[in-house]
Amino acid sequence: MSSESGIYVFCAINETEPKSFGTVSLNGNENEIFTIHYKDTAMVVTRVEDDVLPNRNNLFAHQKTITEVMKQYTLIPMSFGNVFSSEEDVLLIVEHLYEEFEKLFSHLKNKMEVGLKVIAKKEWIEKEIENNPLLKEWKKGGKKTSNPAAFYEQIQLGEQAQNFVMNLQNKVVKEVYEPLLELAEAGKPNDIIPGKVVLNAAFLVDCEKEEAFDQRVNEIFELWKDKVEFKYTGPWPAYNFVNIRLRIEDGS
Repeated sequence: MSSESGIYVFCAINETEPKSFGTVSLNGNENEIFTIHYKDTAMVVTRVEDDVLPNRNNLFAHQKTITEVMKQYTLIPMSFGNVFSSEEDVLLIVEHLYEEFEKLFSHLKNKMEVGLKVIAKKEWIEKEIENNPLLKEWKKGGKKTSNPAAFYEQIQLGEQAQNFVMNLQNKVVKEVYEPLLELAEAGKPNDIIPGKVVLNAAFLVDCEKEEAFDQRVNEIFELWKDKVEFKYTGPWPAYNFVNIRLRIEDGS
C-alpha cells in the first residue's frame, strides 16, 4: 500500500523571510519545519506521509511546535490534523483568508491566552447543602418513589438541586470570572462538569497586563481558597479566540 505525501499546517505568523524551526516527528517520521509565504503572512508547516492521526505522540508534537514558534512570534494557531496535498493548496488557503489573518494578527498582537478552572471543594458543597433544608433532606435519602407524595417531593428536590448548582455557578461567574474579565482583552466560559468544576474559562490577556492579571487571580484565590481550588494555566496559543476553518472549496 503506497503512502500519500502532504503538507501539515501548524500555525500562521507575520513573516516575509523563509524560516526554519528545526524538525518535528509526525507519524514516526522526522521532517523539517519550514514556512510557506503569501505577502507578509507565513504558514508554519512540515511534510508528512498519510493522514496525521490524533495519537499521543502526534498531539504532543503539534503542541510543542506551536509553543516553540510562540516564543518568537504572535501566531494564529491551527487545530490539529490539517493536511493539504501540496504547497500550492496551502498558498490558496492563505490567499483566500489573508484579510481575516490580518485582522487576527492585529487583534492577537502581544497577547496570550490563559486558562482558569475553578473546582469546588467537597466540604464547601456539603456545607452549602446543610444550609438548605430541602437539600439536607435529599442528602439523607431514604425516600421511596413508589409513594406518590414522595415521588412529587423528589421532583421538587431535583429542581431545587438544579437551582442550587446554578446559583453556585452564577456566584463564581460574578465574583471570579467578571473581575478577571475587567483586566482581559476577552474571555470565554467553556463547558463545565456541574457540581464539581464551577468555572472553566479562557482569557485573552495583553502581555503588558500579565503581572496585574496574575495578581488579580491570586487576590481572588485568597478570598475563595477555603471553598474551591484554582487551576491556572498558560500562556497558551489563543485557540479559544480563533475560529479559522482551513479547507479548499470546490471551484475555488
